[in-house]
Amino acid sequence: MKKILFISYDGMTDPLGQSQVIAYLEGLRKYGYDISILSFEKKEKLKKLGEFIGAKLKEAGIHWHPLRFHSSPPIFSKWWDMRLMKKKASALHKKENFDLIHCRSYIAADIGLDLKRKTGAKLVFDMRGFWADEKADGGRWNKKNFFWNRVYKYYKKKEKELITESHHIIALTNAAKREIEGWSYYDKKVPIAVIPCCADAILFSLTDEKQKIEARQRIKLSQNSLVLGYLGSVGTWYMLDEMLEFFSRLLQQWPDAIFLFITNSEENSILEKLSTHRLYKKNIRIINVNYSEVPLYMKASDVSISFIRPVYSKKASSPVKIGETMCMGIPLITNDIGDCGEIVKNCNAGVVTNDFTPSSYDKIISEIKCLQQLDKASIRHKALNYYSLEHGIEKYADVYNSLLSIG
Repeated sequence: MKKILFISYDGMTDPLGQSQVIAYLEGLRKYGYDISILSFEKKEKLKKLGEFIGAKLKEAGIHWHPLRFHSSPPIFSKWWDMRLMKKKASALHKKENFDLIHCRSYIAADIGLDLKRKTGAKLVFDMRGFWADEKADGGRWNKKNFFWNRVYKYYKKKEKELITESHHIIALTNAAKREIEGWSYYDKKVPIAVIPCCADAILFSLTDEKQKIEARQRIKLSQNSLVLGYLGSVGTWYMLDEMLEFFSRLLQQWPDAIFLFITNSEENSILEKLSTHRLYKKNIRIINVNYSEVPLYMKASDVSISFIRPVYSKKASSPVKIGETMCMGIPLITNDIGDCGEIVKNCNAGVVTNDFTPSSYDKIISEIKCLQQLDKASIRHKALNYYSLEHGIEKYADVYNSLLSIG
């Protein structure tokens, strides 16, 4: 049985860890791989969900090695986490002699590259996006600052090494693949697989009228209100001001409309912006629930909205919320980042805009009734061609098999 070490700086107790790591690895385990996970877990989430996640992984036959995620002091904590990751990965490899190291994003891949050079194990760089450019585009790494410019350059250099030395690269979007193929140092002999953030189509099932009614009853919403849904975080990339301004104009046509947020972000990060957009708390609902409960509430929505900043790094972005929303058959209002615009148009799943102006908002609002009449089953059926978890698992298995000469 071939042995795999999956390294992630994201936690398995995080929602993305559950939807975008565990779900895949459970499927890959069924292909006969012996899988170990090395991850970093936030203290409170580990305390709350650690036992549940541990039992889930044990039942799936996956070995989990959680380490404690540190957030302070700001610089030293990251250095310390990297040191712990490197030490633990080396110890695990010495014991298990892994055939393949699968690394989620750049920090994990930094450790994986070191292991590959020392041991000759196959390396899969699952890049998840243009991480260094995301940090710069999001303002976290100000390139005008000497220190952060050095950090940015370090990871851009590391990105080049990973693109050059990995045995297989995984990107989230075709747009990212095209971008990488245009880089002067990219070697065409290194294959790139495109595997978007897939959705759990069983959990995020097609919305029927009964479920919609039950969801609204759960939140105490009128069955007659127009509900604009939003799924996910609201910080950094997510254009909260623009979405609130859109909703403000929506209220002019639909006075009883409700903006429903299903989010783990702090309530105040939303509420403090309401007055700026002439909004009141009575028109807003903010729900914070566990990942498994998200569809129970999101199905109250008539239409969903997602505006993400259209910066360079977002060419490589595949928001999981897009696939999850489409699997529920909920029409989307979104902008064109990564492959999202093309997918939404191909699936006739909503409206795509890159114009964040009042006139553009009004045009979209005039199409709301048409969006409500879109065929929900058709949206889901077409979405599964892109976002099916089973397809994603098959693609990962193809990568593993090609590197380990299986099949």
